[in-house]
Amino acid sequence: MIAVVGITSQLEGEELRVNQPGFKGGDRTSLDLPQEEEDLLKAMKGTGKPLVVVLMNGSALAVNWAAQHANAILETWYAGEEGGTAIAETLSGLNNPAGRLPVTFYKDIDQLPPFEDYSMKNRTYRYFTGAPLYPFGFGLSYSNYAYGNLKLSQSSLHAGDPLSVDVDVSNQSQRAGDEVVELYLSYPRVPSAPIRALRGFERVHLAAGARRHVHLDLSDRDLSLVNESGDRVITAGDYVITVGGGQPGGVQANFSIRGEQRLPE
Repeated sequence: MIAVVGITSQLEGEELRVNQPGFKGGDRTSLDLPQEEEDLLKAMKGTGKPLVVVLMNGSALAVNWAAQHANAILETWYAGEEGGTAIAETLSGLNNPAGRLPVTFYKDIDQLPPFEDYSMKNRTYRYFTGAPLYPFGFGLSYSNYAYGNLKLSQSSLHAGDPLSVDVDVSNQSQRAGDEVVELYLSYPRVPSAPIRALRGFERVHLAAGARRHVHLDLSDRDLSLVNESGDRVITAGDYVITVGGGQPGGVQANFSIRGEQRLPE
């Protein structure tokens, strides 16, 4: 059974005059699906047939029940003219998906600070310390991939030097597909430093059983952060590179930066 649920642009948007549970003036007071849709999903699951949930929405939803009970969830956002074709091809297996979430899906709105709080603490995947429902960069495929042979051009560099990253990606399934190689950088524990940040990615196509070498270059700006004064700087300390099909999994390598450098805005 296929259930198409979600919300519409008539509900979510800045300064909207919406008088519905979970919404206030365009802001979200709840990340849950409308209660009627939650009840629909439970009734469909109660039939004993496999349940596929197709989400249509413009922002993250706390689909906790669906994550635990549905056989599959397909995020389609607000699909365009050929959205129906794309959904049908993906669910039928004609298309092997490789999409990745561009936002974090939280378990509950209580995981987020109040709307009036403008600090970055617990906002976005870069500063969120909890366990999300689905992290930024998450996405499944009909194929399975593995990573290995991660190598850095340097294990110690001066502030301002570039860094090259090489890794092998292999398709360990019997089906060809695309994989999105994601590179995350974890910073030294200095004020304002994010927990991690996406600093490179590449989408590659791999035949069944094939392996491919991927090369990514990080510039001085990729290795920088914005400090508490609002300046973009490269700071000294120990860093961690993580490469995989999402965060925080994959393979890791460590390196260090000596000295500091301020970059132009």
